Amino acid sequence: MQANYEAFGKTDANYVPLSPVSFLSRAEALYGSRPAVIYGDVRRDWTETTQRIRSVAAGLMSRGITKGDTVSVLSPNIPELFELHFALPLTGAVINTLNTRLEPETIAYILDHADTKLVIVDRELIPLLSKAFDVLQRQIPVVEINDPNASAAETLGGDDYESLLNDGSTVSARDLPEDEWDAIALNYTSGTSGRPKGVVYHHRGAYLMAMGTVAAWQLPHYPVYLSVVPMFHCNGWGHPWVMAMLGGTMVFTRTPSADKIMAAIREHGVTHFGAAPIVLQMLAEAETGDSAPLDPVVRVLTAGAPPPPAVLEKARAIGLDVMQVYGLTESYGHISKCLWQDSWDDLDAAQQAELQAQQGIALPMVEAVSVFDAETGQITPKDGETQGEIGIRGNTVMKGYYKDPEATAKAFENGWFWSGDAAVVQPSGYMQIRDRLKDVIISGGENISSVEIEATLYRHPSVQAAAVVAMPHEKWGETPCAFIELREGASVTEAEIISFCRDHLAGFKSPKAVVFQNLPKTSTGKIQKFQLRELAKTMSR
Repeated sequence: MQANYEAFGKTDANYVPLSPVSFLSRAEALYGSRPAVIYGDVRRDWTETTQRIRSVAAGLMSRGITKGDTVSVLSPNIPELFELHFALPLTGAVINTLNTRLEPETIAYILDHADTKLVIVDRELIPLLSKAFDVLQRQIPVVEINDPNASAAETLGGDDYESLLNDGSTVSARDLPEDEWDAIALNYTSGTSGRPKGVVYHHRGAYLMAMGTVAAWQLPHYPVYLSVVPMFHCNGWGHPWVMAMLGGTMVFTRTPSADKIMAAIREHGVTHFGAAPIVLQMLAEAETGDSAPLDPVVRVLTAGAPPPPAVLEKARAIGLDVMQVYGLTESYGHISKCLWQDSWDDLDAAQQAELQAQQGIALPMVEAVSVFDAETGQITPKDGETQGEIGIRGNTVMKGYYKDPEATAKAFENGWFWSGDAAVVQPSGYMQIRDRLKDVIISGGENISSVEIEATLYRHPSVQAAAVVAMPHEKWGETPCAFIELREGASVTEAEIISFCRDHLAGFKSPKAVVFQNLPKTSTGKIQKFQLRELAKTMSR
C-alpha cells in the first residue's frame, strides 16, 4: 500500500505565517529589562520599546492605516525609524523608507508611484519633502518626528509622532500577517540609469533574511549594534529585525560621521555594524584623536561596490574584522558572504585583503547563487576565468517590481533572478564579481574587469576614489579609461598613473587615458558610470 502523507491539514497549532514581527513578542518576554535603544540621552529597554511600537501601530490604525497601505518614511537612522519597522507591519501596512539623499523630483516620483497614503518625516527633512510636494502638486497627510538632536524644526502642520502613542488606546494591532506572502516593505532601487524601480518584499523573506544573517554572521545574543547602514538600504539589511530576535542594543548617532562612529564604538562597547566600503575608508583614514586600534575588534559587514583590497587592509589595521557580503535591493540585501578560511591565516595582510574582497558563497537561507555563461546558459566552471552573470534563487528574492510586470517577468526569466552582475567562480568555489555586465570592457576580444583596475588604482597613495569605464578605440574596439579623484594636496600625472598600473596589471588591462576630476555620484554614493561613459565617448572623437 502506498503511504499517504497528504491527509494532514494546516492548523493554528502547526502552521504560523513567518514574519519578523514575531520577534517583537519574544523580545518583550525574554529581553524586557535589557537595553534596546541608545541615542544621545535616550535609553530604552525592550519592554518600553515594544510598548511604544504597539502604541504607534495602534495610533496609525486609528488614523485609517490598514492592510496594503503604503506609508513612506523620510528620516535618518533614529529610534523612531527603528520602531516603524515593526509598527507598520503590525498594522498590515507596507513601509517605504525614502532615501534622504534624493532630490525632490525623485522623492515626488516615488511618493506618486508608491501610492503613498501617509508620510512620516523627520522635521529636519521637511524642506526636502515640501519641495517634493511642490513637484507633486499636491500634499499627502504627514506625521512629523520632532527629534531634539535635529538642527532644524520646521513644520508642515502635520501631527506629532509622539501623539501616535496616545491615539490608539481603543485599537488593537494585529500580531502576524494573514499570509506570509503579504508585502512588508517597498524599497526603490538607486535609479542610476533611469527611473528607480519599486522592489516589493514579503514577510516570509524578511523573516528568513533575519534568520540567515544570524547564522551567516555567527551573531551571538545581546550584540551592541551601531546603526550605520541607512535603513533606506534594504531596511538596513534587515538588521533592525535581527536585533529584536537576539535582544540586541541599537545605538544611533543620527549622522554617520567618522568621529561620531568611533566615539560611539568606544563609549558604548559596539560589537557589530554594517557599512559600505566608503565608510570603512573614511574610518581608516580619519584623524579622530585616538589612533589606538579597537580592542576588542569590532565585527563589520561591508557591501555595496566590491571593496578595494587596500581599504580592507586599512580597516583591519584599526581593529575592524570585516566580512564582505554581496546582494541587491531585489534580494533583501546580502545573499552571499566571503567566509574567512583557515588557510588564509599565514598569508600577509595584502594577500588576505585580496581574498576578503571576494563575494564568496551563498548564505544559508538562499537556495542557490550561481554564475551562468551567457552563450551556453550553463553554470561556469570554477576556473577563476570564465565570466558569466550571477543568477539567484531563493526565498529572499523580491515578490517583483511594483506596477511593472514586464520588468518583473524579464528579471525572473527561466526561474532565476538575474542580477546584471558579471562574475567568475574561483577554484575554491568562491564567487568574485568582475563588473556590472554593462561595465565590462572588451578590448581586442579580451574581457577586462573595471573592478580589477579600480582595485589597483586604490593602492596608489594619491588616489582618493577611482572609476574605470570603456572608451571607444579605432583599433581595439574599447580601451580602459580611468577617472580619478585625488586626495587633498596630492599631485600625480597621467603618465605616472598609467606606469603604476602597468607595474601591477597586464599591459592590455592598464588604462590608456586618465582623467582627474570629481566623480559623479548618486544620492547613495554610487559612482554614476553612465555619465563617465558618455564623457569617455566624447574624448575618443
